[in-house]
Amino acid sequence: MNYQTQMKIKRFLRKPIVTYTFLGLQILLFILMTFDGGSTNTLTLIKYGAKFNPLLVGGQWWRLVTPIFLHIGWMHLLMNSIILYFLGIQLEDTLGHWRFALIYLLSGIAGNAASFALNAFSVSAGASTSLFGLFGATLFLGKTYTNNPAIQQMARNFSTLIVINLVFGFFSSSVDLAGHLGGLAGGFLVSTAISVQNPLPRWRKKRLLYGAIFTGLVVVLLIIGYVRTLGVF
Repeated sequence: MNYQTQMKIKRFLRKPIVTYTFLGLQILLFILMTFDGGSTNTLTLIKYGAKFNPLLVGGQWWRLVTPIFLHIGWMHLLMNSIILYFLGIQLEDTLGHWRFALIYLLSGIAGNAASFALNAFSVSAGASTSLFGLFGATLFLGKTYTNNPAIQQMARNFSTLIVINLVFGFFSSSVDLAGHLGGLAGGFLVSTAISVQNPLPRWRKKRLLYGAIFTGLVVVLLIIGYVRTLGVF
């Protein structure tokens, strides 16, 4: 492999390829749903993998992941895509590709598990669970890199956005507040567990602890959701 080819590969890998991939996937699925009954159609949402408790209890646990990439209406898609783009290109550059991807996906799972536990009747979808996980990651970075002005500014900016979104979600019946809170907590916990490269020895026990807390949280939420759903349906 010659030098020019190596440089092209390096330049490509520096781009936010995970962010672009996630954006492309949710746009593609939105187009497919639009031509297959509509993205606001409940049956279409369930068909494409929205969170629906009876099917989760029936063994379709992949529905903890697929709702991350589905959206209900074009405005829902537009708003979440804008947030993912601007927040994703910042955090993917800071965290690296695979850490960013893991935080995004695991936060979404935590958020959907919280929705499963606390919103037994709702059919829900959207990247908001994962986006709140990215908000949680900015809180972790702000707490960890106290001497980095750029990260501190980013943490302050997104702290304000977190508060605004949570207040809006509290007063809006159409917002899955449980999913948002679950994603936020999951993002903070996962970020603490995996997002620091080459951690200091004193951080290693903390990483293991927060990873265990994240796992325990998701398991408890799934148990609650399973028991509540069986009691309802």
